[in-house]
Parts: sequence; C-alpha cells; structure tokens
Amino acid sequence: MLKRVFWDSEQRRIAMLWRLMLQALLFLILVTLFPMIAMMIATLVLPTQSGMPSDQQMIGPDVSFLLASPGTLFVLKFSMLLGVMLSVWLAGRFFDRRRFVNFGLHLSRDWWIDLGFGLFLGAFLMAVIFLVESAAGWITVTGKLVVSGGYNQPFFQGLVFSLLYFIAVGIQEELFSRGYQVKNLAEGLRGVPLLGMTGAIVAATLLSSALFGYLHIGNPNATFTSTFNIFLAGIFLAMGFILTGELAIPIGLHITWNFFQGVVFGFPVSGLASSFSVFGIEQGGDTLITGGTFGPEAGLIGIGAMALGSILTIGWVKARYGRAKIQDALTQPDLLWR
Repeated sequence: MLKRVFWDSEQRRIAMLWRLMLQALLFLILVTLFPMIAMMIATLVLPTQSGMPSDQQMIGPDVSFLLASPGTLFVLKFSMLLGVMLSVWLAGRFFDRRRFVNFGLHLSRDWWIDLGFGLFLGAFLMAVIFLVESAAGWITVTGKLVVSGGYNQPFFQGLVFSLLYFIAVGIQEELFSRGYQVKNLAEGLRGVPLLGMTGAIVAATLLSSALFGYLHIGNPNATFTSTFNIFLAGIFLAMGFILTGELAIPIGLHITWNFFQGVVFGFPVSGLASSFSVFGIEQGGDTLITGGTFGPEAGLIGIGAMALGSILTIGWVKARYGRAKIQDALTQPDLLWR
C-alpha cells in the first residue's frame, strides 16, 4: 500500500504527486542557478552602467546594473526560461517517461496557426480594455513613447528587449503551469471516483490555476481580489490548452496580453510598471472596475476581457477543428518505452 503512494506500478513510474514535487524542486534549483550564472557573465562582459539612472550609477561592474535595462532583464529572464525548460525536460524524461513535445509542443502547421491566433487575441483584448477605459474617461493619455525611471536608453531598443522579455515570460509560465502541471494532474486525477477524464482535466485546471494565482501573491500592489483574478486568468489561459492539447494558443495569448498591457498601453502588468511604453497613462476610475495600481487584471474589466477571450477561443477552436471539446487525451499518458 505504501509503495503505491510513491510508485505507479501499472505505468512503472513515480506517482503523480511526487513527479510534481520533484519537478518543482528542479525548477527552483535551475531558475536560481541559471540567473546567477548569467549575472556573473554579465558583470564581465557589461562593465559599465550606461543604462542606469544617473543617481544609481557606480564605478566598475555591479550586479545591480543587471536590473537597469530591458536588455539585461531579458538576459536574466531568458536564463530562467532555460532553467524551466531544462527542469521540464529532465522531469519529463526521467520522472514522467514522456517526450518533451508531449507537453503541448508539437510544432506542426496547425500549432503555428494557433499561436498566431493567440498572439492576435492577447493584443485585441488589451486594445478593447484600453478603448473602453479611454471612452469612459478612466484613463488619461499623458504622453507617447515614454521612457520612465530616469533611463537613458533609446526607446525602440527598450521596446525590442521588452518584447523579448515577455516572449520568455509567456513560454516559461505556460510550459510550467499548463504544460507540465495540468498534464500531470489530469493523468493523476483520472482515477478519482466520479471525476472521469473530463472532470480530471477540469480539476487539474482549477488546481494549477490556484497555484498560478498564489505565485503572483507577492507582486507589487497585490490584493485578495488581484490574486483571485489571476486564478481566473489561469483558467482562461488553460482553455486553449485543454481544448487543443497544445500550448500554442496559451503561449501566444500570454505574450501579447502582457506586452500590449504594459509596453503598448502603459498599464501595470500584474502590479509591475514598464519603464518603456508607447502610451503613458494616468489611471482613474473605480479601482474595482479598472484594477487600479495592479492593472486591468485585478478589475472587473479584466474579467470581462477574459470572458470575451474565452468565447473567442471556443469559437476559434470550433471553426478550426469542427468542435470545441475538452481533450480527454490529456489524461492518457504516451510513455516512453522502458
């Protein structure tokens, strides 16, 4: 009996709970180690602080310089992305007994088309939020091509590196939260009485989204409301995955939702302000609606955008594949031969 807690004898691999815990341990180790290596390398190859605000510059290389520009922030985030990808690959190969592509990364023609839809959807939904708030008088445009925080880097350089940064964020968080966690939870929960395959996927989505919300609880200006809304965002992001079995729609959506929210329209992204934005804005209106200093994700307007996005996602999947149905195949492991 005790053995069954740790080992799935039918599938001849570690039990689901321990797979999740071991992958999380690998994740913590690698996303700590890789950025440390990146910082050490950066202090050698980037010995000046030309991008820092003048009152923070120091003589000689200093780790704080790495936080001074979108370029170095991207290097750190990219190093974290490598850590996440390696943790998922290692866990998949040695704990899950599955191929890396089976976490929703079958890069077929359909995959890339769905990625394009996800990219469009995130941009479209943020544009809707911006236009609604502007029409209601909840935001005031205070400038264009804004560089804040005293940075003296060219705007378009900051724009490009910010885009690369959010690409890394989108891939990293979707691979970890949806690709690995939902897949493993769905497989592990399918044997729970009364759940069945579809119920297991729904439960897996709710559990992974709850963790997704919890991981944002330490963000600046976070509240109970913002944490609950991020939980809802996790469900919204998971929808494309559970309807197609692939991460294409969630990755595309996550990238442009964040990028257009912060870098194009000037809203805070989950409480974090961007130093470079196409529009500079001053937020007004009822915080319950707009999300205030946390950004639209914490407001009713963000929930409305997620509801609209869910409808559009269902419509897209139905138009592309003939039906929009939760993919029960997510509960069926395709294991490597042993």
